[in-house]
Amino acid sequence: MNNQRTAVVVEDDGDVGELISGLLVQVGFEVHVARTGVEALAVVRDTRPDLVTLDMSLPDIDGVEVCRQIRLLSDCYVIVVSARTGEVDRLVGLEVGADDYLVKPFSMRELQARVAALFRRPRATTTEAAPAHSVAAAVARTPLSVIRGTVTADPELGCEDLELNPDAREVRVRGREVDLTRTEFDLLAHLASKPGVVVGREDLLRAVWATEFVPDSTHVVDVHLANLRRKLRRGAADHEWIRTIRGVGFRFDPCCG
Repeated sequence: MNNQRTAVVVEDDGDVGELISGLLVQVGFEVHVARTGVEALAVVRDTRPDLVTLDMSLPDIDGVEVCRQIRLLSDCYVIVVSARTGEVDRLVGLEVGADDYLVKPFSMRELQARVAALFRRPRATTTEAAPAHSVAAAVARTPLSVIRGTVTADPELGCEDLELNPDAREVRVRGREVDLTRTEFDLLAHLASKPGVVVGREDLLRAVWATEFVPDSTHVVDVHLANLRRKLRRGAADHEWIRTIRGVGFRFDPCCG
């Protein structure tokens, strides 16, 4: 069985693409290179890669839209590689599904560290046991009854409206599946593993994002949590599962009132 990982390097600069490809081959990837957004989407569709490095400035389609389309095709890791240094650009990239954002110019050692950090995080499609320090492991150590919003010993503390299945990485609200991104699921899982406990933004960054990636602002947490809460609210408009504790952080509230 071939267990070699596959990567797609989306880069219109031939020299940069060659450098990234060479590094990924060196660390064990089978690499495919795409010079345009259209070509990138076709290659991702055909190869089902484990990793995509994505330049945001492509000659045909903006990288943000390419990232959005990749997320419809694949659950692979996506590292945005861009000369755009603004915080807004970083947040937009992360909001549409990127897992990391690397600003040009960068060192190959830094890229290698970012890739290694991503693959230490649990993938939505993985069936392997997660590392002891991962979000999935933290959820697994939490009684399922609490995560599901049900506390058998005291029914008044919860309800059965929210179901979080860490093995299948599925979330249901009142029986209806909620489509979450990998980051949204990990945020919910981490908060749900500590019901009633206020978790700070920095703690969420350390738990959900790789330690090598520390954004310039913790506002990225607010962006993803806003999307997560909006999706959960569609299924249960009368209950706010994640509450903001002003100036401190966020708290998961399993009680339906």
